[in-house]
Amino acid sequence: MSGGGVPIVVCVSPDVAVREHVLRRLDGVGPVVSCADLAELRAMLFPEPPVPVPVPPESPVSCGDLVVDGPGHLVTWRGRPLALTRTERELLARLASPPVVLWSYEQLFASVWGGAYLGDTAILHSAMKRLRHKLRLLSGGPRVHTVRGVGYRLVSVPDDPDG
Repeated sequence: MSGGGVPIVVCVSPDVAVREHVLRRLDGVGPVVSCADLAELRAMLFPEPPVPVPVPPESPVSCGDLVVDGPGHLVTWRGRPLALTRTERELLARLASPPVVLWSYEQLFASVWGGAYLGDTAILHSAMKRLRHKLRLLSGGPRVHTVRGVGYRLVSVPDDPDG
């Protein structure tokens, strides 16, 4: 090798035993990159840019008769306060922020919990389940719809004139 550089060895194998064998044999030779497949190698070499974290709304947002005042820690439906937890308020504030769009799991997790999304949606699904239950109690209130494997969106439900 010219220039006196140190070679980088790349080992791609789905077999853990093969990767471990290569690492043992090349221990101390120089840097070794070991991965199970080419997709994993691509992810290491060309990481995805971080998901942008939307800024929480500074002023109250509304979706029909629902008003979410994040700074005031208050959510009202047709002028009456709703008993929501901090997490439920924050989730609802994100979902109701204009433009009302689909929020990915990654965006919601980063925005509400302030951390990196590591693929475990249990805490998000649990909080969303509690929020949905409370929204279902509102006649004609908004609903949270799931886009499976992607995220959530808030939708307005028109009042039923017969109900």
